[in-house]
Amino acid sequence: MVSRKRLTPEESRSSALAAARALLIETGPQAVTLKAVSARIGRTHANLLHHFGSASGLQKALAEHIARTVCETILQAVHASRAGMGSAREVVDLAFDAFDREGAGALTSWMLLTGNDDALDPIISTIHELLDELTPDEPEEHLAERRLHRDTLSLVLMALGDALIGGALAKSLELPRDAARERATAMLEASLAGHQQA
Repeated sequence: MVSRKRLTPEESRSSALAAARALLIETGPQAVTLKAVSARIGRTHANLLHHFGSASGLQKALAEHIARTVCETILQAVHASRAGMGSAREVVDLAFDAFDREGAGALTSWMLLTGNDDALDPIISTIHELLDELTPDEPEEHLAERRLHRDTLSLVLMALGDALIGGALAKSLELPRDAARERATAMLEASLAGHQQA
């Protein structure tokens, strides 16, 4: 009989989230169940219940994990872009890839369709933290006026929409598959140019 390595609670949770993310990307959001994740990591269903409480809890934790990872990557790209080492297109590609290739778009829409109304909370709170880090000197009362907040709203909506229907819509309109990315890049470049002039 092979003995399983004893994991710390953090390692066990991290392992479960990595397996859930892999299932999401490989098979789709409907595959992210406690049973499937526990089978993949060789742990019991009860072990995952202890960490997440339910399948809904696992999915919400996965959304938060994806959002945090995506935002950290986008933050690095924005800092690089501001320092002249990156480009608006790199930021756009990171956001679009997060919703498309990393599965955040499918997970978000599936959770909303299955009645998990607070599915976007971890994504929104993580993006809010990202924006606060990028614009820490701006007072809270000027939140609605922040150009970066408006740009991020547009970028996230475009990336989510592109992940869900971008391919079919571009084909229907006889546009290149990356047409939405091009539009998002032009928007971000214009905004960055305006910010530098201000």
